[in-house]
Amino acid sequence: MKNETKKLAYIEGIGSIVINVILFILKYWVGIMTGSIAIIADAWHTLSDSLTSVVVILGAKISSKPADENHPFGHGRAESIASIIIGVLLFIVGSNFLFEAIQRLRSKEAAVFTMSAVIIFILSVIIKEAMAQFSFWAYRKTKSYSLKADGWHHRSDSIASAIILLSIFLGKDLWWIDGVFGIIVSVLIIYTAFDILKEASQPILGKNPDQASVEQIRKVAKGYNLNGIHDIKEHCYGSHLEYTMHVYMQKNTQIHGAHYVIKKFKEDLRAKLKIEATVFIEPE
Repeated sequence: MKNETKKLAYIEGIGSIVINVILFILKYWVGIMTGSIAIIADAWHTLSDSLTSVVVILGAKISSKPADENHPFGHGRAESIASIIIGVLLFIVGSNFLFEAIQRLRSKEAAVFTMSAVIIFILSVIIKEAMAQFSFWAYRKTKSYSLKADGWHHRSDSIASAIILLSIFLGKDLWWIDGVFGIIVSVLIIYTAFDILKEASQPILGKNPDQASVEQIRKVAKGYNLNGIHDIKEHCYGSHLEYTMHVYMQKNTQIHGAHYVIKKFKEDLRAKLKIEATVFIEPE
């Protein structure tokens, strides 16, 4: 799975860098030609996708390293750190353009749009949503948080491009539309940043396992008469999951017998649920 994660991250990252640089050049050119702060903001938003894709590639490279003496659980949390970097970059981009959009409204500056802007932003909406779909598909296969974060980054850019496309059609009659839509795009970028930061921080801060995972573990435990399983905790290291849990066993159970049952139980959890478990035995 680690090799697959690394491979998909490289494909997504390199493709994203190439496509986003091309889109940035086209959008920035249109932004300069029209004097639109919303278009220029979206151009830099698109370029930031390339920067975050570099982070995705680096995160995948680091997280794919095997466990070692200093990192017994592997390097999987590097992906969470990569996602946090993506979130911070997005927040900086969004905040800067929010300020510029407000300044545009204060100065009552209007933008003049052209047909080339319409064509470029129609293509941008389609291409960026296709990239988002690929990133989400790769996330479902690998459970890589940085791929999911980059997918939301692509989607936010697609939505931002759609918003600007709307502003192009309305801009002929409303001088303030460019500033207002620039603010909308900026707020969208900031919201996406906070959403990414919130989700990426969870594996680092720690969280309780979801109910579905708990039920799956209990279902496996029933096959070994471990009905008293409790205090199930999840420890996430990227795609690698570690669980700790306590089980009740009869007081007269021999230590060798208890060891054999727990060993088979852990092997079953690894085979069926792809998790590593540390199991503590308690007398009933």
